Amino acid sequence: MPRSPEPDRPRTFGGDFRVFFIKGLAILLPSVLTLWIVVQLFLFVQTRVAEPINVGIRFAVIQLAPKILPASQQPEWFVVTDEQVQRLKDERARLAQRPVPEAVLRAQIRERNLKEFWDEHWYLRGIGLLVAVVLIYLAGRFLGGYIGRRVYGRLERFFARLPVVKQVYPHVKQVVEFLFGERDRIKFNRVVLVEYPRRGIWTVGLMTGDSMRAIEGVARHECVTVFIPSSPTPFTGYTITVKREDALDLPITVEEALRFVVTGGVLVPESQTPTAEDRRRLAESARGAKMGDGSAGAGRAAG
Repeated sequence: MPRSPEPDRPRTFGGDFRVFFIKGLAILLPSVLTLWIVVQLFLFVQTRVAEPINVGIRFAVIQLAPKILPASQQPEWFVVTDEQVQRLKDERARLAQRPVPEAVLRAQIRERNLKEFWDEHWYLRGIGLLVAVVLIYLAGRFLGGYIGRRVYGRLERFFARLPVVKQVYPHVKQVVEFLFGERDRIKFNRVVLVEYPRRGIWTVGLMTGDSMRAIEGVARHECVTVFIPSSPTPFTGYTITVKREDALDLPITVEEALRFVVTGGVLVPESQTPTAEDRRRLAESARGAKMGDGSAGAGRAAG
């Protein structure tokens, strides 16, 4: 006796709230996480890179101001009054700090005044970031030359001998080279589809080039090398060798393949999203293949 269909459950506020909350979270979370990452990256660069440079610039300004400008043209933040010196002395006395010469106190007050003046003008805070960008550019130009490559090579060999750094530096370098596109070191020719780790399981891979001659001699076929990236960290994975005819080309870019891997298959390239018509043709093809197998089996049984 067929089972009667279960009646629809009544909708409740708690159920609706849970459904729409999850939907809202799924929609907003990528944007919120992206914004958070960008903000954290900016704060890291501002506090760990730009601000130390700003400190050095302010120190240089304090040292050069009295040598360049006459006393009548010195900026307001450079002028230190006796009242400010006395307040700083009283503050140090309350904190039980040892006394220091008055020249040191005046230098500390100038540093504090310049810091306040610096923070009041937002464009001055960007000087450190601008200097950092210029320094990175100059470093790239220098390291791209013959002398720079020699110096960088010696520096890398020095890092390779340090007890703790040598376990971390090579992996960090590999990640950076992968993310920033060191095409001369990691080059993917095209995206391919291979049956890995066994027949019947199809895996997206990145063809890196031809295989080794010794491997082709053992396989007795022309082979290629394929890198199988892992999810969600595509800079790690496995390197396999397959016959050239077993590596099927996929009509997608390397960037689309990496997004597919990083998201665990959630972000499918738009050109590769199956349509209802595709599903229908596949179903008809599967039914036809099944009927053909059944007819062949019946013929063998009759024979």
